[in-house]
Amino acid sequence: MLDHMTFRVSDIAASKVFYTAALAPLGYTLLVEANYGSNLLGYGTLDANNPSGHKIDTWFIDGASPYGGHATTTGCHLCWSAPSRDAVDAFYAAALAHGGRDNGAPGLRPHYHPHYYGAFVIDLDGNNIEAVCHAPT
Repeated sequence: MLDHMTFRVSDIAASKVFYTAALAPLGYTLLVEANYGSNLLGYGTLDANNPSGHKIDTWFIDGASPYGGHATTTGCHLCWSAPSRDAVDAFYAAALAHGGRDNGAPGLRPHYHPHYYGAFVIDLDGNNIEAVCHAPT
C-alpha cells in the first residue's frame, strides 16, 4: 500500500491553484505549504486514526532535486479515489477550468470493470491524472 507520493512541478503557484481546485471534490485540502529548501505543497484528508488528525498522501515540490534527475515530473499517471460519480464529474470540470486538458471525459469504463467510473485530465506538467469511483451508482 502506498503511503505518499511526491511530484516535481514547473510552477508551484500554478500547481497550487490547479490542484486545490481539482482535488477539492475528492475531499482533499491543502494541509501543508512550506519551504524546506524548495517550496512544497501537501494535500490530504482528515484522518482521525492518524496522530496528526490528517493524512497527507500527495506532495508537490518546486524544481529539481539537489540529488539530480529531472526538474519536473511528467508523463506519469496518478489516480485518486472519488467518493461518488458526482465527485469524478466535479474533479474533471475543476481541472479543465484551471488549465488541465481533456484526456477522457467522465464516464463508465466497463473494460476495467462494470462500475468503473473515471475521468482523465492532463495536468499542467503533462501528467495523466484521474479520479475514479468504483461504486455501482
